Amino acid sequence: MHQVIVIGAGPAGLALGACLRAEGLEPLILERAATVGSAWRRHYDRLALHTDRDRSHLPFTPFPRDWPRYVPRAQVVDYLEGYAVEHGLVPRFGAEVTGVARQGEGWRVTLRGSELLQARHVIFATGVSETPFRASWPGLEGFPGPVLHSRDYRRPGDLPGQRVLVVGFGNSGGELAIDLVEAGRNVEIAVRSPVNLLPKELLGRPIGNWDVLQRIFPYRVADAITAPVLRLMLGDYRRYGLRKAAKGPIAQIREDGRIPLIDLGTLALMRAGRLRARPGPERIEGATVTFTDGSTGAYDAILLATGYTVDLRPMLGKMPGVLDETGRPLRSGAELAPGLWFCSYHTVPNGQLREIARQAPEIARGVAARLDQAAAPAAAR
Repeated sequence: MHQVIVIGAGPAGLALGACLRAEGLEPLILERAATVGSAWRRHYDRLALHTDRDRSHLPFTPFPRDWPRYVPRAQVVDYLEGYAVEHGLVPRFGAEVTGVARQGEGWRVTLRGSELLQARHVIFATGVSETPFRASWPGLEGFPGPVLHSRDYRRPGDLPGQRVLVVGFGNSGGELAIDLVEAGRNVEIAVRSPVNLLPKELLGRPIGNWDVLQRIFPYRVADAITAPVLRLMLGDYRRYGLRKAAKGPIAQIREDGRIPLIDLGTLALMRAGRLRARPGPERIEGATVTFTDGSTGAYDAILLATGYTVDLRPMLGKMPGVLDETGRPLRSGAELAPGLWFCSYHTVPNGQLREIARQAPEIARGVAARLDQAAAPAAAR
């Protein structure tokens, strides 16, 4: 029986591996892909971290000091590969977990092909961007052009045609709209809900570095303090067809689990008339999309920047008290059943890598303590 099995060899799985080894444990890391960091390898080309280099690295190993402040995707992949080597992590690749169930004092892990493994502790680290959420509307199946989810988009050449509708105004949607506009496309972006925008930097500091306000003040007070500065920097973006959220950005994160758009240039394109906002789609007839306000537009391609879902029920089944009704763990960075842990399953405003760096050491210490507790009675006998 293994002491610890970690499921996933992305940033969370690697950080857990390093932290568990620092506690004197030898985890088995299972990864269904053929490489570490598989999600980062398939992200779009222009992606870079939205949080700064010094606050985004995994435990024990900072990013190189001569790398850009906002590390590009390709260098994140290089970093993850080097991290695995530095910490002696050799995941078992091609190992797809199909089931995890309680067995005796531990857990039974089933792999595709029916191989069975056993472990005292199992840690889920499969990430928040594994399963694309593909929004749909009446008539979408009859749209004559390509309909692509952002997971499958790498560069503008992936979408033929001149007129592109991007659906979704999260960080991916905002950045992909920039990518397509800069490539000379005629782009419109469907914004289905009220939004909050944040600048990439505030007074020369990355926006994520201002989380100190949340530690000093209640989050609604922190929103009230920053609101005048944000209005001064961003202006009234309702004039571009966007609806301002009734809540401030921190309240939106805390209460609704929605991350504000960190503006990388999307708003400037709207000011310049190079990017037009539309409300949410209502129906599609041929190449024509009708929006919820009754307006229409014709497009050659649709890019769905509609995010991802997390559903661990196919592996764990329904587990009240562990998973919510959608299959997402109720909490991250915690043991939700004896010997069953979850790392980084809730999006946070200051970046997943930083959150992983906080959760992984706590989980590793918790696992080591549980194993020590279990070993003590046996030693006494």
